[in-house]
Amino acid sequence: MIEIFKTMEGNHFEQIDTVEKDCWISMTNPTPQEIHQISSICQVEEDVLRAALDAEERARIEAEDEYTLILIDIPAIEKEIVEKQEKDRFITMPLAIVHLEAYIITVCLVETPVLTHIKSGRMKGFSTHKKTRFILQIFYRVATLFLQYLRTLNRQSEAIEDRLHVSQKNKELFELLELQKSLVYFTTSLRSNEGVFEKMLRNEKVKRYPDDEDLLEDVIIENKQAMEMANIYNGILSGMVDTFASVISNNLNIVMKFLATVTIVMSIPTMIASFYGMNVPLPGHDNPYGFYIVLGFAVLLAFIVALILHKKDVF
Repeated sequence: MIEIFKTMEGNHFEQIDTVEKDCWISMTNPTPQEIHQISSICQVEEDVLRAALDAEERARIEAEDEYTLILIDIPAIEKEIVEKQEKDRFITMPLAIVHLEAYIITVCLVETPVLTHIKSGRMKGFSTHKKTRFILQIFYRVATLFLQYLRTLNRQSEAIEDRLHVSQKNKELFELLELQKSLVYFTTSLRSNEGVFEKMLRNEKVKRYPDDEDLLEDVIIENKQAMEMANIYNGILSGMVDTFASVISNNLNIVMKFLATVTIVMSIPTMIASFYGMNVPLPGHDNPYGFYIVLGFAVLLAFIVALILHKKDVF
């Protein structure tokens, strides 16, 4: 899908039908035909436009004479079916920004909140004519979205923790491990983005003004904050997984110990009943109350053993 936007006179931002100078071309999961079309119009190689279509593509900057390609990782939510229920899974994917003299092109595999926020016209101080500022505003939006998703991950981990206090199943542990995997993706992507942002400070091909320098510094600060938050949450989550794995294992040991104790206590009446079930003369076999005497003795002996085990804190 191709969408074209431009800031008109009077700072009015609107969607247009054709490619014009100083416009923004947004490509979402483009087809080969759309890539060829934009490549021909903007005179940029098709491989450059395909860079973001590889989910494993690394974040980087490539500066050429005709263009500058900027690849960064952005957070995304992927829907998955778990036990017939739809759940959100946090992942990262590449976003390509191609900076040309006359155009700005963005390419992404999915429709992302990073760009929909700008397309809705809610971005303050945004103009397609100010290409460098536009790129930095995308950077800033990416960093703030990482922070937003990290807070969501933290709330989810707290909800799972509450369930783990009363659960002895592995389901919650698997959910924590899934969150931990998302945090690893986030941490890796934030570290890669940090390298891109720092290269932007040294890149002279992309012109910047004093206000842009301040915005880039804000981007780097926000990204560092997201990295620190991701590392903290990852550490907490790792400790939580280890702790509750031990708790579940300990609960299982307690249950097994209790069952073993019950088995020992119940085996005493069974053993006495087995002796008196033999076809040989035994004490009290000719007593009319022999059954009750044997039963009472078995229960008393079982009670004494249970009392001894209880005093030893076995159960």
